[in-house]
Amino acid sequence: MEFLIANELSILRWVHILAMVYWLGGEWGVFQTSYHVTNPALSLEERRRHMETAYRIDILARTGIVLLLPLGLHMGKIYGFVPMLDGAGVWWMWLFFAIWLAMTWTAFLKRETDIGIKVTKAEELLRYPLIGALFVVSFMAFDGSGPIETSAGNHWYPAKMALYAFALCIGLFLRLVMRRWTSRFRKLAEGPDAAEEAALAREIGQARISAYIYWITIASVCFLGAVKPF
Repeated sequence: MEFLIANELSILRWVHILAMVYWLGGEWGVFQTSYHVTNPALSLEERRRHMETAYRIDILARTGIVLLLPLGLHMGKIYGFVPMLDGAGVWWMWLFFAIWLAMTWTAFLKRETDIGIKVTKAEELLRYPLIGALFVVSFMAFDGSGPIETSAGNHWYPAKMALYAFALCIGLFLRLVMRRWTSRFRKLAEGPDAAEEAALAREIGQARISAYIYWITIASVCFLGAVKPF
């Protein structure tokens, strides 16, 4: 226990780096697998196998992106940026994100069922107020007010938080595309459907453009955390 207390910040930073690696690497894996998922020249069974691979890769990225925020907030508390988490506040914060992570894994494990789709939709709805709150507190921090307390030289922290919120926005769209895969493949299993194939091609094209912006955003989050330029 003494070791954990003495090295609390270093351990959090280590896990934070791991979460970032799984987030970035996982998104690349899903991106590459999507080419086979949406390839109409392949058999439906083979495309389903690639979709299963994409989901198994994506759960690591989803786990990483969920963990990044509580890890960042916990480190922010240690830096003195988030005084509201002093005392029991940090444990309530971790409880909230533990529930969010449990929803994420439930949606993954039950992804081929109606309950899985419902949990996925509920998890997506959770992100909307969270994204709004992150943008608000980030901009308030730049103005010198709000629950995030930073000053000149430490504005990288709210900037990083705002970029993370933007990444969540992109992630919402990418999650929507993957959720639609399950529904569309159910219909394709009933027989060839040109409309469903066209919808798959259209959505994956949009998702690939979003993915490039996503990677730039993730890289920018990494840069701010590592360099702390302002």
